[in-house]
Amino acid sequence: MRFAHFLVVALAALGAQAQDVPARWSVAQSSNWYSQQKWLVGSNFLPASAINQLEMWQAETFDAAEIDKELGWAEALGMNTMRVFLHDLVWQQDSAGFKQRIDRFLAIASRHHIRPIFVLFDSCWDPRPKPGPQRPPIPGVHNSGWVQSPGAEALADPNQEPRLEAYIKGVVGAFASDSRILAWDVWNEPSNRNDGAYAKRELPDKQKYVLQLLPKVFAWARSVHPGQPLTSGLWEGDWSAPERLDPIARVQFEESDVISFHNYGWPEDFEQHVRWLEGYHRPILCTEFMARAVGSTFDAILPLAKQHRVAAINWGFVAGKSQTYLPWDSWQRPYVLAPPAVWFHDIFYGDGRPYRERETQLIRRLTGSP
Repeated sequence: MRFAHFLVVALAALGAQAQDVPARWSVAQSSNWYSQQKWLVGSNFLPASAINQLEMWQAETFDAAEIDKELGWAEALGMNTMRVFLHDLVWQQDSAGFKQRIDRFLAIASRHHIRPIFVLFDSCWDPRPKPGPQRPPIPGVHNSGWVQSPGAEALADPNQEPRLEAYIKGVVGAFASDSRILAWDVWNEPSNRNDGAYAKRELPDKQKYVLQLLPKVFAWARSVHPGQPLTSGLWEGDWSAPERLDPIARVQFEESDVISFHNYGWPEDFEQHVRWLEGYHRPILCTEFMARAVGSTFDAILPLAKQHRVAAINWGFVAGKSQTYLPWDSWQRPYVLAPPAVWFHDIFYGDGRPYRERETQLIRRLTGSP
């Protein structure tokens, strides 16, 4: 059976419940929403004390003091959003407590004038997440403890679908009218196969399962009538015309109220992708950029994003247990003896010192922060 056929099957499976699900926002609705926003600038946020989403959100390791401190640094830069990853296993452990911690996070963020984008599912890195205490970082390796949601076992098991549905509806439904939330990113890089790190542990037909589930995730989130837009970021392939999108990217594009994308390329490549997306006449959010060693820098990208009024959310904020200041190739060549000559991601050292003072000056200048 060809891969594209699964898209037809997946969308057809939603037909019976389509009448109960609100429609995707119109271009006018999404444009009106975006016109009410300031230029959006922020980071993908994980406190330095956490190695992954589970350690950030589980009751035993939720670190409100660290979150408050770091979001204070973000506020001082003029940042007004953060992209923050949730996890289905925390909901399974303790849904009531999870909602309370999300509410507490939102209270902290609101004090710092930051409205987060919450990410519900994620196909990146370790496909075998386990709740409870998380392993320590692998020395010299980028993002060595990050975990997928749902994990491979849940993704391939249809009996777990009701649990995943309860998570999506429960989280989005609990905060559907909460003005402290900017948007919902329903699935991060859903087609990512993690070839450079976890290829041998991935489901061999992972994309088939993702394609079956992704339209349902959008429908579950819409069914609880969120006042915030839904999105899922394009990250690979040719986006210059809808017919050139692969099946998973087609679902992302056709179901997103606002368009989001990832780009770690040179400024010429970034602007080319922005121009492609401008042709769809919807708000554009870049939810991942900034990898210094491969040409994506604040100096090059941030002015372009402001010029095109594209939201700019870089990867990484404070160098901590995620070790994302190390490059992707650290999975093949760990930086054990010495750090790289140039940080890959992240803005601050753990004590609040900027990695590059010029970068923080640029961010403050472009956001208008004193």
